[in-house]
Amino acid sequence: MDIQVGDVLTMKKPHPCGSREWEVLRVGADFKLRCRGCGREVMGARSRFEKNVRQVSR
Repeated sequence: MDIQVGDVLTMKKPHPCGSREWEVLRVGADFKLRCRGCGREVMGARSRFEKNVRQVSR
């Protein structure tokens, strides 16, 4: 997948706050994402996040 810093990812499952949208802060072997609902930042393996993406918005 072609995901860049600043993109907004819509995920298949919602965050506990109810939002499905995440902003990409860092890209590499890992992703760092910020929830657009509550502002929580998470970092994890690229493979884990890529399989849960429904849509990428620039």
